[in-house]
Amino acid sequence: MTEWWRGAVLYQIYPRSFRDANGDGVGDLAGIAETLDYVAALGVDGIWLSPFYPSPMKDFGYDIADYCDVDPLFGTLEDFDRLMARAHALGLKVIVDQVYSHTSDRHPWFAESRASRDNGKADWYVWADPKPDGTPPNNWLSVFGGVAWAWEPRRRQYHLHNFLAEQPDLNLHNPAVQDAILEVARFWLDLGVDGFRLDAANFYMHDRGLRDNPPSGATDAIKPYDFQRHLHNATQPDNLAFIARLRGVMDRYPDIMTVAEVAADDPIPRVAEYTDGADRFHTAYSFVLLGDRFGAGFIRRTMEEMAERAPAAWPSWAFSNHDVMRVASRWGGQRPSASFVKLLIAVLVSLRGTIFLYQGEELGLPQADVPYDRLRDPEGIAFWPDCKGRDGCRTPIPWVGDAPGAGFSSDAAAAEPWLPVDPAHRPLAVDRQESDPSSPLRFTRRLLAWRRRHPALSTGGMRFLDAPEPVLAFLREPVGGGAAILCVFNLGETAVDFESPLAGEPVAAEFDGLPGEITGGAVRLPGHGGVFARVS
Repeated sequence: MTEWWRGAVLYQIYPRSFRDANGDGVGDLAGIAETLDYVAALGVDGIWLSPFYPSPMKDFGYDIADYCDVDPLFGTLEDFDRLMARAHALGLKVIVDQVYSHTSDRHPWFAESRASRDNGKADWYVWADPKPDGTPPNNWLSVFGGVAWAWEPRRRQYHLHNFLAEQPDLNLHNPAVQDAILEVARFWLDLGVDGFRLDAANFYMHDRGLRDNPPSGATDAIKPYDFQRHLHNATQPDNLAFIARLRGVMDRYPDIMTVAEVAADDPIPRVAEYTDGADRFHTAYSFVLLGDRFGAGFIRRTMEEMAERAPAAWPSWAFSNHDVMRVASRWGGQRPSASFVKLLIAVLVSLRGTIFLYQGEELGLPQADVPYDRLRDPEGIAFWPDCKGRDGCRTPIPWVGDAPGAGFSSDAAAAEPWLPVDPAHRPLAVDRQESDPSSPLRFTRRLLAWRRRHPALSTGGMRFLDAPEPVLAFLREPVGGGAAILCVFNLGETAVDFESPLAGEPVAAEFDGLPGEITGGAVRLPGHGGVFARVS
């Protein structure tokens, strides 16, 4: 088996917002297929598709009503087959989202389970009796607000939902549920997918004793969920045994990878735990670099802690995805400069691990401003205005700056896109950037093409060099020896000089896409500048 995923760059596609082929205002599988040439031209190794399964769309596909089909909104299984065939013809791997911690309340499994306490699927979900006063069995809270329990009058019990009430948690302590989920995995593997992104992978199991969660110590959280430490509603030791079963299924198929989403109170130790071993996930990512914290020292500490916790494990890193504010705005403010956008892409693809680019990141899209009356995300609606939810990172990709809907639909008479196009995105549309040699899009293509020529940047080791804020400096050293790549970045806006401790060793500039220069060991960096240099 090959380990193609080590050091790969994967491009996340959120189907609702990538490309609309049938003019209904919602992206679809056919739209993705017709734009895969664009994705392949970026120089990425594969795509990750967010959910496209049948769903009532309470959480926009992460509430699955049928694990083994395609929602008509997105097309058909035949459309998926055509998309996958086209991707493979272009040399792109295809990773699909799998959501095993919960289903939709419209799933047939839940319809049967909720009907009574003595049916064949009665214990396929997490059910609990109320306290004597009728209140929920414990203090667990939902990510989306309120208690994590919903009352079911037919059973006179509560069901657990770590997310929306319409997303009941599966009881993966039950071997029959595990068996059913493993059959789902086999279904997609037999269709020829190249791997899975595992949603909420540390939420598969709950504490059987239903113990209360302790307080987190937070005093000013926007969401009630953040007032607790989530010791008992997720991240249970039994989870590792199920992960081993899942990995056993995966290992029967050649060249497959798993990447897990791990959202935990102690993210780096949990990522290490979930990836350190042949019976764990191939790789995983946390939300450490998807939050507000930013800086050279912070990035260095994150990388070093991961390497220290699990030196044999292989991490994954992302700066943006469909759940968080776009990084251009999160770290760059309301009007991020093109130079800052390019710097972030350069830093991301230089890190040791598997890299995930989110659609539009290569365009430098800022977070869209979606007015309250156009919000679709239940999180944004619930916590407005202090938390505006996830719609701002999910608006349609702008393909043609001057076209209706920014060219999101290939049908000139298309319906209005499901989320509005932010006017600030039109000047950053694909057609505008295609014709601008200095654009973030053209930069990303050049950088990824150059990266492919240097194994040190994909599978090599990583050694940090001491540098003052805001300078981030490290060596990527190829396995087995050979020329290393020196990476030095100025994360600040003011020019800095940096004297490399490698002074005296032969160096040569390797990539001229970032502003910055190196002479011997002397590195001169303007604001948001960077240097890639070969060290013999």
